[in-house]
Amino acid sequence: MTVTPSPDDWQPSATRETLRQRARLLAAVRAFFAARDVLEVETPILGHAGSTDPHLDSLSLSATTPAGRETLWLQTSPEFHMKRLLAAGSGPIFQLARSFRDGEVGRRHNIEFTMLEWYRPGFSLAALIDECEALIRALMPAAGPARRRRYRELFREALALDPFTSPLAELQRVAGERGGLDMSDSDRDGCLDLLMSLVIEPTLGQDGIDVVVDYPASQAALARKRVDEEGTEVASRFEIYLQGIELANGYDELTDAREQAARFQDDNRQRAALHKPVVDVDCRLVAALAHGMPAGSGVALGIDRLIQLALGKASIAEVMAFPTPRC
Repeated sequence: MTVTPSPDDWQPSATRETLRQRARLLAAVRAFFAARDVLEVETPILGHAGSTDPHLDSLSLSATTPAGRETLWLQTSPEFHMKRLLAAGSGPIFQLARSFRDGEVGRRHNIEFTMLEWYRPGFSLAALIDECEALIRALMPAAGPARRRRYRELFREALALDPFTSPLAELQRVAGERGGLDMSDSDRDGCLDLLMSLVIEPTLGQDGIDVVVDYPASQAALARKRVDEEGTEVASRFEIYLQGIELANGYDELTDAREQAARFQDDNRQRAALHKPVVDVDCRLVAALAHGMPAGSGVALGIDRLIQLALGKASIAEVMAFPTPRC
């Protein structure tokens, strides 16, 4: 379907002054990493594999390559290619990457966006959290104090529920009441995701930088797992929130090739159960992990969101030249 634009749709959604401020902040990001001897890299936005994450929808296209006509995937983040660089001995690296996720449009979302992603071989998760906080303060000096918040404690405080031990029926009931939806067929993670997004997330980062840690092990994605102080297996990952907005998602990176391959297959089984298309698995990443990727931590940060907050704008469209409705 062809959309007829309005007479002024050719114009950028960000003002010239905002674009100048955006450029200044991006320069500050590069200076931050240059001072720490972290190498800037560029990786493809097209790949032979997409994201198998059941909660993300990749975009694909058909292209003529040396192998013939193939399906190529627009990358939801530069993660897989960057990890291949790590396995090849790149050392610490960062990238300001164009990324793509189908269906993500709104005040905080755009189908095409800029992801800041960096990896620190040898860094603990705590050290990477400290560096994330330092970067945010470099762009937003008045961001406020930082504090660590355990996922489990957030649910106990806000909902009087334990996300790990409360019966599924109880989670379904509370999620249904809070969301105004029938959650009777939802699994545990579906209920927790709804309650997190509707009840807990809006309260986070209102007085400073909130770092949420110890997510359920089922939400580990590409992170390692560990046992917390209460004897529960949790994901070794974190998310950072400011003013109710999720800014960053970091992992103690999984380096086990067999475990990674198994997670890819499990993701695709979940996608099939959700009636979503199966996504091509990144076999080259698995091969890179089998070769040996150094232990360490990595994080993806939505730079458009951080710039939005730093400049006091109401939506990311105001800090982009041409968001999806005007592209």
